[in-house]
Amino acid sequence: MFRRLIIILLLSSTGAMAQTMPLAGKWQYRLDPEDKGVKEQWFSQVFTQTLQLPGTLDDAGIGQATALTPDSLNKEILLMLTRKHAYTGPAWYAREVTIPASWRNKSIQLTLERVLWNTRVWVDGRECGADESLIAPHRFSATTVFTPGKHRLVIRVDNRKRYDMSTRDMAHAYTNGTQIIWNGLIGKLQLEARNKIHIAQTQVYPDLASRSARVRVQVKNESGAASKGQISVTAGGKTQTMNAELPGGASSHELTLQFGPDMKTWDEFHPHVYTLQTTLAAGNGKDAHRTTFGMREVTNKNALLQVNGKRIFLRGTLECNIFPLTGHPPMDRKGWLKVFSSAKAYGLNHLRFHSWCPPTAAFEVADSMGFYLQVELPFWNKNAGKDDAMNTWLESEAERISVEYGNHPSFCFWSMGNELEGDFSWLEKIVASLKESDPRHLYTTTTFSFQRDHGKWPEPGDDFFITQYTRKGWVRGQGIFNSIPPSFATDYTKETDSLPVPLITHEIGQYSVFPNLEEIKKYTGVLDPLNFKAIRKDMERKGLLHLAPQYLKASGRFAANLYKEEIERALKTRNFSGFQLLDLHDFPGQGTALIGILDAFWDSKGLVTPAQHRMYCSAVVPLLRFDKAAYTNNETFTATAEAANFSESAISGVSPEWTVNTSAGAVIAAGKLSAGQIPLGNGHTLGSISVPLNKIQAASELTITLRIGQHRNEWRIWVYPETLAGQPSSVHYTRSLPEAMQWLNEGKTVLLNPDTASLKGVEGRFAPVFWSPVHFPSQPGTMGILCDPEHPALANFPTASYSDWQWWDLITSSKTMVIDSLPRLTPVVRVMDNFFKNRKMANVIEARVGKGKLIITSLDLSRDLDKRPAARQLRFSLEKYMQGSAFKPAVALTEKQLRGLMK
Repeated sequence: MFRRLIIILLLSSTGAMAQTMPLAGKWQYRLDPEDKGVKEQWFSQVFTQTLQLPGTLDDAGIGQATALTPDSLNKEILLMLTRKHAYTGPAWYAREVTIPASWRNKSIQLTLERVLWNTRVWVDGRECGADESLIAPHRFSATTVFTPGKHRLVIRVDNRKRYDMSTRDMAHAYTNGTQIIWNGLIGKLQLEARNKIHIAQTQVYPDLASRSARVRVQVKNESGAASKGQISVTAGGKTQTMNAELPGGASSHELTLQFGPDMKTWDEFHPHVYTLQTTLAAGNGKDAHRTTFGMREVTNKNALLQVNGKRIFLRGTLECNIFPLTGHPPMDRKGWLKVFSSAKAYGLNHLRFHSWCPPTAAFEVADSMGFYLQVELPFWNKNAGKDDAMNTWLESEAERISVEYGNHPSFCFWSMGNELEGDFSWLEKIVASLKESDPRHLYTTTTFSFQRDHGKWPEPGDDFFITQYTRKGWVRGQGIFNSIPPSFATDYTKETDSLPVPLITHEIGQYSVFPNLEEIKKYTGVLDPLNFKAIRKDMERKGLLHLAPQYLKASGRFAANLYKEEIERALKTRNFSGFQLLDLHDFPGQGTALIGILDAFWDSKGLVTPAQHRMYCSAVVPLLRFDKAAYTNNETFTATAEAANFSESAISGVSPEWTVNTSAGAVIAAGKLSAGQIPLGNGHTLGSISVPLNKIQAASELTITLRIGQHRNEWRIWVYPETLAGQPSSVHYTRSLPEAMQWLNEGKTVLLNPDTASLKGVEGRFAPVFWSPVHFPSQPGTMGILCDPEHPALANFPTASYSDWQWWDLITSSKTMVIDSLPRLTPVVRVMDNFFKNRKMANVIEARVGKGKLIITSLDLSRDLDKRPAARQLRFSLEKYMQGSAFKPAVALTEKQLRGLMK
């Protein structure tokens, strides 16, 4: 009979003595939507339809075709990509296999590398067992049923949800929000024959202090009698051998490999991977097993993370099973090379697998490239510990993860799930059990939690702590960028004081970027981007489609700036051990959460180059602390230079250099700081910079660059004249619409700046949409400004085409006007609405009204201008433009239309 192997014997890599029969190819299949196949004994029937395995029903275009169309912009369309074909329920797969005569008296195993969710197997009409897992191979012992000759193998796969491990099916091991709830068999699909006495698995436990590795060898003896044997392990040119008693069933044996002074360690800079060859001579046969491992030790000394005794800083992003062409993860190295190569190019050294565990190929690539991985149980819910059946299943999944992937040196961090709530005592028990059985990783109870009395401070069993805030305050900019004026001297030292374990910030960023509608053509697989198509149609209906490329560029570069500040604040905080972005790349699901610098395919959107991103996200980052973004020319710009050094070693003999340049490239100041050693870690002060700004007569954007050897970083500030000469006398400024109309009817030029309380519209908010306007529809939800920097109205107000820090005060004290009711016009300063609404919005528009000419702005250009240099300067620039000959508004508005903007 088939039977599922006990958990401890799940691993079985192909060794030299194994004979493997791949089962890839044409299989028969039959769908079972009414779940009647078992009762009707389909396991004894022949199916008439065929498909290719490994693969999924989606790959084959099998299932219910979608009835959705992109004709309207609604939540159903925008929540996620649309499966072209979908099927949930049992599906039966069958084929004939011929067992060779050489397999007689062998131990035979069936491997299904990845399946959702439950499998049952029949051979020649006899039921042979069942298995269930979302994250580990389904393996079956087939020794007694596959005799030499022909057999009919039938596999029933049921992808229906079995446990309540995920709110709204959002956990990424089982979801339609990123990957899809596919049905099929992917990855390795094979039979394997070994000797009756064989190696079931090996686990390797490095010990750097003694320069050795403890090897635990699991042997399975199916011969029916106790035996004696010899076990040998070899790695790095070192060999250890032992004689062993091999009782019937399973037995465990330990050997120690001593490497000595030539031991090579594994880390992000030198990812040396050893191959361990284990051989077994027993009875009349031999068996071999091969696995890989790395000599590395991850620790949390002094509440900071170390690898091999050296401090590290995690520069991470999430991987949430986002693979838009297949709807499932790559099962080969090629697909994962794309992921990790892209992440490395942008300066990252860490990936968090949010509520799922990737397949072997991902670990292999991460091992080879020196990435630090965080793995999570397939769990994202508020019911931890509250369902016995689910608890048992999760405990089994945890044990499978340890056995299946635990040897990989890249597997450094382990969380029990995402934002968990429920019975924390149960979570503490599972963490304690895993720590005891597998000390190769650091553990945390949950990746953040919103539960009261949790989430703000580490749990008792945590080796590290992932959070958005502590009991002392926020540790990510999302919580403060809209409410606190920008200061680039800010860090989170106060908020992280006295933390007992290393802190990693949870999902920083989440700044929404407008869709790249050109991306639609890339979706050539099983998923249809109806969400993108619906947005395109809506913009076309509203006459906005021509702006889509500009919306992408402006919102994306704005978001990149915010990510830069997020990362730098983390690097400036001495008690931080890392950050996890949300995200370097897009979520095409979960409400069309396009929050990435890269698209869902890990390709560039043209927003920031890898080299630009590495300026502030790499092993060595020059940093600058200064108070604000906007200055007047009677001030002195002062800054403190710092460095975060998380490279291999201290930096010596380098004199940091700094320059201040105009936007035209002219150097207005430069200098060198004293040379000195920069040890590993962060918070290292390099010196001070001081630049009087009194020589700057016109409003200017300046770039400050700091170089430490080959590493450079840069920042922008804006300098405005303290005294504005030549105030326009022909422009009439008012906050009153009746007064404006009186002047306009007299043919005057009017700058109308109503009190924001009198305007209809959306409250000004600097940061763009959080995560997704579909997932969180009640947020104010705009995506920054869009303007033409060459517009003469902005000639005296230096700006890019998108929001930057000099706009912070202007935007947060504004109200965005909704101008859908007005004739088509081009605002001087447009506000980009979120893609769920696509309203026409603006902060500054110009028009002819009556006999006069008008600019109306919803930015506050009246209050406290002596303390608000950017507002004063923008008002000056607008009025200067209005008194000149270039001010020729093309569109005419009526008083009624203007009143429509007011409450």
